[in-house]
Amino acid sequence: MTLVAVAIGHELWRALSFAFGMTWEVLWALILGFALSAAVQAIVSKSELRRLMPDDSPKTLAVASALGAASSSCSYASVALARSLFRKGANFTAAMAFQFASTNLVLELGIIMAVLLGWQFVLGEFVGGPLMIVLLALLFRLFLSGELEEEARAEADQGRLGSMEGHAEMDMSVRREDRSLWSRLRSPEGFTAIANYFVMDWAAVARDVFGGLLIAGALAAWVPSSFWQRFFLEHHAGLAKLWGPIVGPAVAIVSFVCSIGNVPLAAVLWNGGISFGGVLAFIFADLIILPILDIYRRYYGWKMAGFLLATFYVTMVAAGLAVELLFEGLGIEPHTRNAKVEMASVSWNYTTFLNIVFLLVAAALLWRYFRRGGGWAMLKLMNTPPDKAGHAHHAH
Repeated sequence: MTLVAVAIGHELWRALSFAFGMTWEVLWALILGFALSAAVQAIVSKSELRRLMPDDSPKTLAVASALGAASSSCSYASVALARSLFRKGANFTAAMAFQFASTNLVLELGIIMAVLLGWQFVLGEFVGGPLMIVLLALLFRLFLSGELEEEARAEADQGRLGSMEGHAEMDMSVRREDRSLWSRLRSPEGFTAIANYFVMDWAAVARDVFGGLLIAGALAAWVPSSFWQRFFLEHHAGLAKLWGPIVGPAVAIVSFVCSIGNVPLAAVLWNGGISFGGVLAFIFADLIILPILDIYRRYYGWKMAGFLLATFYVTMVAAGLAVELLFEGLGIEPHTRNAKVEMASVSWNYTTFLNIVFLLVAAALLWRYFRRGGGWAMLKLMNTPPDKAGHAHHAH
């Protein structure tokens, strides 16, 4: 019995050690990414979003994608905000483009991918993301009927709750249009707005980020490489290129981890043998994990939830495969499987130095948030229905 307890304890330590090692590697990148995202959100108002998404024209979709890239990376918040925009009159395709961009084209995602996976994956993400949006718009034009869209609008108007409803509606940007963007950021109001978005975004995605790191640590410690190599058909190069993008989203669906929390899992899968396109398709698929599919059902009804699952899956597979073939043709497809999935190790190097610097940045923003920003009152409103959240936030 003692030997069993020791063995279990050792395996748990290995999993936690991998999780801590990856956390230490990406900590500074996470803080930097969320700080930059907060700065962008501090000067981009949500109040104009609906007005800028009247149709599904290429221009509108480009604007929706740019606005999504400037917003929070929390998948739950982006899904809630897309539903809110649709209810207020935004075009459904544009709202979905906004939703795709807000989880696949945000700054923090690119930074953490660069640290864990390498520059080719970052480039692949930012090439594949817009391609996915284009493919999605084409599929919607071909297969989304007016009847299904109206049925979805009627379901959306029921106002059933999903997750992060209050967070999705909060607009804490600086509203001084008479000032330049730089002066707005440098102002006391700008500092407070950045602190508000920084803390709220962290609170929204912390569960997914650290949950993803723990799951990735467990997979790295407990699942042998031979299993992944067989599962991803690593020794059948031609089949693996096709199989990776097909199976990547399926693995994502049952992983339950979204936002940028799926990047550590992607690093484990890459080291295990999944194809380059499979990694991209896996990361793209954070909007079809099981909890979010259930939210689609509550928001839009069963038919639209099924339609979104089918069209999203097809675009993710196609984008992942297309980027892989493109990068292979250009000769820049990665082959070395050296994603940073490491045991816990802290030494005095550039990572430690950067972590200390950015932890001080995070501490300054936390201090500002609780001294001048939203404080505990705002955190309590993250899952509050929009009407109540808006009233309470205004009163605060």
